Amino acid sequence: MKLFQQLLVAPAALGLLAPLSVSASEVNFDDISTYSNDNLEIDVNSFNQKSTNNLLAGGEGLVDSSDTIGGFSETTTASFGVDFVVGAEDGAASEAAAFGYQMGIGLSTSFTGEDSLDVTIDIGGATSTGAATKAGSIMGFQATNNALSVDGITYTFPLAGATVVVGDTTDVSAAFTGACVYSAFTDYMGNCGTGNSVGAGANGATVAVGYAFDSGLSIAAGLSSPETAIATKESNDYYGFEVAYSADNYGVAAAFASKDGGTNFDTTYMGINAFYVPDSEVLPSISVGYETEEFIGYYTGYFVGLTWDEVGAGSLSLGAGTSDNYTDAQEELMTYELSYSYPLNDGMTITPGVYIKEAAAGADSDTGVLVKTSFSF
Repeated sequence: MKLFQQLLVAPAALGLLAPLSVSASEVNFDDISTYSNDNLEIDVNSFNQKSTNNLLAGGEGLVDSSDTIGGFSETTTASFGVDFVVGAEDGAASEAAAFGYQMGIGLSTSFTGEDSLDVTIDIGGATSTGAATKAGSIMGFQATNNALSVDGITYTFPLAGATVVVGDTTDVSAAFTGACVYSAFTDYMGNCGTGNSVGAGANGATVAVGYAFDSGLSIAAGLSSPETAIATKESNDYYGFEVAYSADNYGVAAAFASKDGGTNFDTTYMGINAFYVPDSEVLPSISVGYETEEFIGYYTGYFVGLTWDEVGAGSLSLGAGTSDNYTDAQEELMTYELSYSYPLNDGMTITPGVYIKEAAAGADSDTGVLVKTSFSF
């Protein structure tokens, strides 16, 4: 019950930040105090928009307003996503079936109608060591040890025709467009094999800028630095650039990224990905990716993914790629996956899939079967 109350309080509290909500003099602090001191009773009528419960009715009772209709704010929206996964892996230290879950809460507030303040809150299962469960790790689930955690805060706004993104724990590639239409089943296939360049991550506080031309061409750049040392000589900065072009049924993107190694060597990445969607409903769309990495050596990796959008009532995806970036002298290990995504309704999808992750010579490959159930509301 404490977790459920936290999930309700988080969006309600953020809703008070909305610019059109109320002035400070209109806040009814008595109701807030009453909620914190009273026991919350929930029944099937509590979620009705006409409920008189001050919190569950959308937070309207927190302000002296008679014209608020539904929702905790007229300028803030909340979206929720929940993923469950269960499966087993042959070749792992433990071949027992494992379970994992994650839940994400997205809160979005607009102050001008053209901007957006976005807050992402995650919660996910974890082992006793704090790491994601085996099944959750394969899917790339967040591991928060069953506690709510703010995953990122970003503010996006237009400036002189460009789009600016600033935030904390925000990816360098936040303004990148990319060129990948493949929906990865496991975390191994994310960003079409270009997760360090076209999908460059974060290193703290981030600012990113993107500009899209009418011709389909777009350019973008991003810089991420530790919160305590932004863009200084001592800071470990992470920055990147992207040029992309997209048309009706194809696109291509190329990116460069560099991660400051501090007293060690810097790591630089260059990546390119592309996609093509044929007009035929029989032929699959194809996504490809290629990435290079330079860090005391030269490494490369690649990816190919196919998606049939209409196979029965769902879609079929097949992907293959290197498990990492490798030098010419290293043994190149591959990962393969096959999945079928079936929407039960507008808010629920079931996706069974299999994967094979090759192991070094002399070891058995990891072969797994997983079923993911996703809810969105």
